[in-house]
Amino acid sequence: MSPQENAPRALVTGATGYVGGRLVRELLAAGFVVRVLARHPEKVQGFPWANQIEISIGDAGNSQDVQKALEGMDIAYYLLHSLQEGPSLEHEESRIATNFAEQAAKSSLKRIIYLGGLAPEIPLDKMSPHMRSRVEVGSILRTTGIPTIELRAAVVIGSGSASFEMLRYLTERLPAMITPRWVRTKTQPIAVRDVLRYLVACSYLPPEVSRTFDIGGPDVLTYQQMMQRYAAVAGLPPRIILPINLLSPQLSSHWVSLVTPVPRAIARPLVQSLRHPAICHESDIKKFIPDPPEGLLPFDKAVELALTRIRDAQVTTRWSGATMQGAPDQPMPSDPDWAGGTLYEDIRTVESSASPEEMWKAVERIGGKNGWYSASLLWEVRGLLDRLVGGVGLRRGRRNPDVLVVGDVVDFWRVEEYLPPKLLRLRAEMRMPGRAWLEFTVQPGENGGSTLVQRAVYWPKGLSSHAYWWSVAPFHAFVFPPMARHIVEQAERSKSASATLGS
Repeated sequence: MSPQENAPRALVTGATGYVGGRLVRELLAAGFVVRVLARHPEKVQGFPWANQIEISIGDAGNSQDVQKALEGMDIAYYLLHSLQEGPSLEHEESRIATNFAEQAAKSSLKRIIYLGGLAPEIPLDKMSPHMRSRVEVGSILRTTGIPTIELRAAVVIGSGSASFEMLRYLTERLPAMITPRWVRTKTQPIAVRDVLRYLVACSYLPPEVSRTFDIGGPDVLTYQQMMQRYAAVAGLPPRIILPINLLSPQLSSHWVSLVTPVPRAIARPLVQSLRHPAICHESDIKKFIPDPPEGLLPFDKAVELALTRIRDAQVTTRWSGATMQGAPDQPMPSDPDWAGGTLYEDIRTVESSASPEEMWKAVERIGGKNGWYSASLLWEVRGLLDRLVGGVGLRRGRRNPDVLVVGDVVDFWRVEEYLPPKLLRLRAEMRMPGRAWLEFTVQPGENGGSTLVQRAVYWPKGLSSHAYWWSVAPFHAFVFPPMARHIVEQAERSKSASATLGS
């Protein structure tokens, strides 16, 4: 038999969700054969691992679909949970879990692994509907008679996690805030990579281990402390936070949805869950799955790893494709649009009859005495303003008018990535409250020509950074569209000149 035939077989439900999409990648890396249950298989196709798994099309609430998905599986990961609110939330989650449990009991499954929430030590009727449904789902899955592990986690720290994104946006966008009293509630956050490590390792536990485990990182913090420590890691000034007792969870969710792009339907259950402490009541998991040699990731390190949207901005167009592998803390294509932090972009795509080589020559000559292909006066004004605030302005020019290398200065930019004849990325060194890049990608055209993709990227840091972007955004219409157009025109003129000389 091949190693593939001997490998453990795992079904992952909720594979298009935040944890599920990352778990599939970890299971494949660990040598598992993975099948996912998906109502909409087209959503699965957007993942880099899509061609390495089996897809069972169906609904977790349909008995036949679940029975088919479980056939031949050794382990099932139950990661189905809705953050949406509504009167039918608990009933629907209970119905789906009951259906899954009934079909699992008839299957050859050896283990069920479920990721739930770190519940407070209060009666069920005192919990929020969101938290109560997670506890009840775990109870339903344990009725199957199949060894079941329920991991209970509080705030998961990783780019794309709804609770982390709420923390990120509140901290970045509000230098001062009047907050509800739940910001004083203690919680025990955990890095997403530690959650995934536990999920994978649970598949190897002996069958007699069937119980709930609380999992959390090494830090116990209030939400207010998390915001302050996030600000420190992100390089932001300390936040001014004034907790008051007047804001109810209902009002708080409106406030969160107003300040952040996290939808109110998601913010409300998250806020409701924060009313009660979410701290591990036991650490028995360590008896079965010891901490890694370096220990569980502390909060500050987890935040540092989660702040990868900026790193993602630097590598999304690299031709090596290395980012397809990704890391648990990084954004994924499947994450919602509001995940990963604010990143402003201006993207222009222009097709041309010029060859990629001719297009690259035009791109490579940008800046210095050659100019910026558009709005010369605006560039001069921006350079003057930069000098007035102590920046370098446009006076540095460039070392060579025709050729660039990594590290070269181009006026108030610096060459960060140079992959001829495909990619040029410039990092801004002018004075501004955020960080910016200007990137040019040259791609072969379908009919022998080429396509130029021009991408300006701005990563704001704090409220003043957002104000800066919107103050200069109106001028982009006079800078970026003509820049891309004139680069293409220059490349096509070179093509015409070469054709004339060759005739």
